[in-house]
Formats: sequence, C-alpha cells, structure tokens
Amino acid sequence: MAQLTMAKALNEGLRTAMEKDPKVLIMGEDIGKLGGVFRVTDGLQKDFGEDRVFDTPLAESGIVGTAIGLAIRGYRPVCEIQFDGFIYPAYDQIVSQLAKIHARSRGQVKMPVTIRVPFGGGIGAVEHHSESPEAYFAHTAGLKVVTCSNPVDAHFMIQQAIASDDPVLFFEPKRRYWEKADVDTTMTPDPLWNARVVREGTDATLIAYGPMVKTCMDAATAAEEDGRSLEVVDLRSLSPLDFPTVLASVRRTGRAIVVHEAPSYVGLGAEIAARLSEELYYEMEAPVLRVTGFDTPYPPSRVEEEYLPDLDRVLHAVDRSLAY
Repeated sequence: MAQLTMAKALNEGLRTAMEKDPKVLIMGEDIGKLGGVFRVTDGLQKDFGEDRVFDTPLAESGIVGTAIGLAIRGYRPVCEIQFDGFIYPAYDQIVSQLAKIHARSRGQVKMPVTIRVPFGGGIGAVEHHSESPEAYFAHTAGLKVVTCSNPVDAHFMIQQAIASDDPVLFFEPKRRYWEKADVDTTMTPDPLWNARVVREGTDATLIAYGPMVKTCMDAATAAEEDGRSLEVVDLRSLSPLDFPTVLASVRRTGRAIVVHEAPSYVGLGAEIAARLSEELYYEMEAPVLRVTGFDTPYPPSRVEEEYLPDLDRVLHAVDRSLAY
C-alpha cells in the first residue's frame, strides 16, 4: 500500500490501463513531454512512446473529434481537456457526435472515449480555469459523467471509465490533486456507477461529489462537537445517478442538504431535490436545501472564497434544516 496524491493516483491508474490494453491512447495539450499542467500524465510518454501518449494542437474540438475517429477504429482514447473552461469548443463534438453515435448505429458502434476534465475552483486561477460544467453533460443522454473525491477512487475510477464501452466525462477536482491517501492497488473497487455513504449519521444527510465531499466531511466533524450526527453521501457518478443510495440515506435521516460548487440554477442539486420530493415528500422532516456556488460567472480569484461553498455555509444549512 502506497500513500499517493490524487494526481499520482490518476497517473498510476492511467499507467495500469495502458499496460493492460495496448489500444488505450492518451491525447491532449501538453500531456506528453511536459506531463500535463498538473503533471497527471508525467512520465507516460517516456514509457509508452509518442504513438500512445501524444500532444495535440490547442483545439479541443479537434481533440475530441480525433478521439471519436480513433474509437470507431477500435481504440480507447483518453482525452485531457486542460481546464474545465476550455471544454466548450468541443461541446458540439461531445453532444452532437460522441453522445449519439452508439444510439445512431443501433448499438453497433461503441464509443469507449474517456474525457478527463480538471474542474472546480479553489486554486486562485484566472477566468475559464475554475468552472463546474458537469450539469451540461449530465443532462445529455448517451454520456456517462463521473467524478472522484479522493486518491483511492481516482486510481480505480479512471481505469473503470477507460474500460467502459460508453463515453465517459471524468471530472477531476483540481483543488484536491495534492491531497494524499493510502491506496491499496490490489483491492476490489466499488462499481463505477455507485454512490457511497462515506460517513454515517442520523440527523441529516449531506449529499456531495468531487471537491465538496471533503468540505462536507469537515462540516460533519465540526457538527459532531455540537452533538449533531451528519451522514455524508459521495455521489461519485452523476449520470447515471445512484438514486437508491441517496434515497435510503435520506429516508434514514429525514433531512437532506445537497452541496456543489456549480451554480444552483438547474444544477445537480435541483434534480436531486426534485426526485427526493417526489419520493419522500411525506417522510422528510424538512425541505431539501442546497449549498452551491452563486448564479454568476466565476469571480476573480481574490474573492473566490466568498463564492465557493465552505464549512460555515454548510453548517448554516444544517441549522436551517434542523430548525424545521
């Protein structure tokens, strides 16, 4: 068992996938010799060669379009979008082509394309480098959308995404790249599409994914000092959504707070709140609450801490929920 950062765990996961299957290719901007801006692909071009790990022009639509062609020819391309806000030039390729070819071909053409997207804020970056565009893609039929919150999941989930015959948007919380955990590479991982209860509790359920899982865990620890028991659910997969796990948790606690960095309007929290209201309207003790980013463009880095959900905002929502 080794202690790895999330970035290193992803690197090791990519390496393992490439060793297992010679059809796995990695492509993106500066991912070869440089090893990516976050060094997630560091050393892979040296070990696997420029035919399997290669730099592309600064053209996201070209990266994804090329990956679609490679997938049709039997390869399993892994694309890196350098930053979340750079994915929009590839939006047409992803939504109009990648998401639809499997259905359009009546299942005859698989699309095993994985698109890695560092996302979210908290690193003091400039415009277009701290966005949370996951809802665009979770809304799109034909795409799978997942996100890891810790090094263990990062290591295994990237391998599972690459092995999937469906196109997967793999969102990586960049503010968590340097956090460490013990990673047992011999363990049997949870299925890719399953949510996980990462902390048990009885008073309310915090539902989160990606970078906000740690924030919710910290909030649950702080709440414990006041005698409050909070359960934390890590969604892991946003599409498909493991709603039965969420439903079971909220049925136990009677209260739910959804936490994500993306703006609240038509975000994942809205979908979860609607479905919980449909299923548990007469069983919940309080309305579903949301703690999110604001409905504005991502702000300059000097004020991003005012924008991002933090421990205090989560605990305030817990107070409101328990007050009903």
